[in-house]
Amino acid sequence: MVLIFAIFYFLLIRPQAKERKKQEDMLKALKKGDEIITSGGIIGKIVHVDENRLTVKTGENTRLTVDRGRVATVVGAEGKAQDTSRDKTKAE
Repeated sequence: MVLIFAIFYFLLIRPQAKERKKQEDMLKALKKGDEIITSGGIIGKIVHVDENRLTVKTGENTRLTVDRGRVATVVGAEGKAQDTSRDKTKAE
């Protein structure tokens, strides 16, 4: 029984906790000027940051207020979305 729990922990619980921590860190690090993609697929640049909300510029004259928790990814300097859903390397 203990062996089953240990396997369950290392295969399911621990990776989910790591992903949750990684997502929380990404959300805390959001700042003005970051380009983001929301969970709804909206792409834009952050122009204002509040505690729980972000104002995102999506077009020349378009600004949207979105909940901080709805940010899916931050677009990197090379224009590609940084993968926050999976860690492709086994760096531990």
